[in-house]
Amino acid sequence: MLMVKKFGGTSVANKERIYNVANRCVEDYKKGEKIVLVLSAMGKFTDELVSLANEINPSVPKREMDMLYTVGEQMSVALMAMAFDKLGIPSVSLNAFQVKMLTDNNYGDANITKVETERIEKELSQNKIVIITGFQGVDEQNNYTTLGRGGSDTTAVAVAAALNADSCEIYTDVDGVYTADPRIVSSAIKLDNISYDEMLEYSNLGAGVLHNKSVKIAKEKDIKLIVRSSMSNEEGTTVTNLENSCCNLPKITGVTSNNDVVSVIGIDLDSNVKENIAKILKDKNIPFTDIEKCNNHISIKVDKKYINESIRCIHSNFFKI
Repeated sequence: MLMVKKFGGTSVANKERIYNVANRCVEDYKKGEKIVLVLSAMGKFTDELVSLANEINPSVPKREMDMLYTVGEQMSVALMAMAFDKLGIPSVSLNAFQVKMLTDNNYGDANITKVETERIEKELSQNKIVIITGFQGVDEQNNYTTLGRGGSDTTAVAVAAALNADSCEIYTDVDGVYTADPRIVSSAIKLDNISYDEMLEYSNLGAGVLHNKSVKIAKEKDIKLIVRSSMSNEEGTTVTNLENSCCNLPKITGVTSNNDVVSVIGIDLDSNVKENIAKILKDKNIPFTDIEKCNNHISIKVDKKYINESIRCIHSNFFKI
């Protein structure tokens, strides 16, 4: 089997976590799996680069910002290759130029146009773990580009699609997709499965679990995504092409927020759900405006100081534990 695994910044934030990722990959490697590893920059390193750039020039050109951003991921993949070498496992680190991760020239939010697979396949045929920089690409003028914050997810899915991989696993600091942010709602339920359309709503409406571009590519190419924790062996949440993956749950899939808008997500939400939400908020004396039904969600504008309370009361009424 060919597996693409993406690990985010918190998963490779220090030496111990780098070796944690390396050892997890070695387990699969020793079972005979072919592995392509996509990495983000370590910890908060990207934020540090932003701060440094702003010290030099508060109006930094986007092209130069992308050039600077790429340092973080290149550091991650090189250090990971060093860890594999220490463990006696053959590997190779590759940046966007070496892979030929081709994009348009929309600096800061570029779109992948093609992933060349020749170099990756060559290294895999030599029984190496291939470690690729996430988040970055190159345009037709050979300028570095970046895919937007969270873009390493998109790199991983695009690589999985190009290689026709058997799975694409996205490892984060949470162990799956929940019906609400567990930091806000302690009774939030981890979903075993979620459809592409539901996950797109989550991504577009404030949930930071997956980059929305990655979900779009996965849906278009029918790539099965698995969202898992890098710090545990929990099964995680599978994102697949299902009409309604949450049929064992209430009509809604979950509740999320973005700024002063709370969104209730689900497939084929009807007017009764909208009316129920309005009643829930009124009963709790939570002021709201502009409650609207969209494709696969209902949005409610709420004063920011009531956001978390709104999420909790809506969630508790739809998800009876």
